[in-house]
Amino acid sequence: MKYYLIAGEASGDLHASNLMKALLQVDKNAQFRFWGGDLMKQVGGTEVKHYKDMSFMGFWEVLKNLKTLTGFIKICKADIQSYQPDAVILIDYAGFNLRIAAFSKSIGIPTHFYIAPKVWAWNEKRVIKLKKFVDHLYVIFPFEKPFFENKHQYPVHFVGNPLQDVISNRKTIDEKEFRKKYSLNDKPIIALLPGSRTQEILHMLPLMLQMSTHFKDYQWVIAGAPNRNYEFYKPFINNLPVGFVPNQTYDVLSLSYAALVTSGTATLETALFKVPQVVCYHSSFVSYHIAKYLVKDLKYISLVNLVMDAPVVTELIQGDFNETRLHTELNEILQAPRREKMFEDYRELEEKLGGSGASYNVANIIWKSLSKR
Repeated sequence: MKYYLIAGEASGDLHASNLMKALLQVDKNAQFRFWGGDLMKQVGGTEVKHYKDMSFMGFWEVLKNLKTLTGFIKICKADIQSYQPDAVILIDYAGFNLRIAAFSKSIGIPTHFYIAPKVWAWNEKRVIKLKKFVDHLYVIFPFEKPFFENKHQYPVHFVGNPLQDVISNRKTIDEKEFRKKYSLNDKPIIALLPGSRTQEILHMLPLMLQMSTHFKDYQWVIAGAPNRNYEFYKPFINNLPVGFVPNQTYDVLSLSYAALVTSGTATLETALFKVPQVVCYHSSFVSYHIAKYLVKDLKYISLVNLVMDAPVVTELIQGDFNETRLHTELNEILQAPRREKMFEDYRELEEKLGGSGASYNVANIIWKSLSKR
């Protein structure tokens, strides 16, 4: 079979590459043509466009590059028309991929959307387009299935969470060598994950770093984002006894005793590494209230609490993200009673996420659906 895949960012490249490997298991003759990144290229096939060429973040940046993005959509449509794949597989990246889904559907090519847009949080109207243009929607959180099926009468596939595959398949590291390489001492590590966007880091990191002056029996480590080098973080660190590890968040988490984490996918990753955490979020007054207006009816902001539908991890949002509260909550997760309860909840979280095998589950459904044609 011929497969046309589109991933528009780094996480999509990762999950798409694992899906391609799984497709090769069920379809030995699989051929790939794709928009993606280096990880997909390593699996094989023909790359049409690298995701870095189309990685525009934020409303204003998208608006400025609207002409470029429109041009990419035209190129993609023409390429699909020419290639005539047996299936178009869209990975996340909803703004671009929903337009491609509409086109693919119009010319009779089956559409598969892996990692559903977070319409349960905002822009719920997109469900109409998903139902109209996507033949198979694959969801990765258990609460998404009843959202689509009960609320919107749209059958979907819950396939498990791909992060479990990524984490369970990663290579273990030599802790002694790792600490030596990054000049880390032998104290238990507290990881700082302040996000990747400039505004996130500006709002989150200074207060996180203040905690290092209160908890001196720990090795504090900033897990540097993929797009940031040490020079960016240096002014924040100043003369604080804080380590820095670039672009190796999973390695840092695998050795960590606790973590302070900016809300996002990192909260789920931290939980899957069984690291007790405090979830933090603070933005400008205007940005916060815009987000609050757009995001409807959510009791929590962290994926851990959303999946568990319970306050498993403490969320310090806006005014609650202050020195006193952060000190108190961090101290809590460093003590036995709170830690043990969090570990129990993390084990239940893993069960709810469905275990490993998401990539294979998706590949198997795609293969079976095409074999019936």
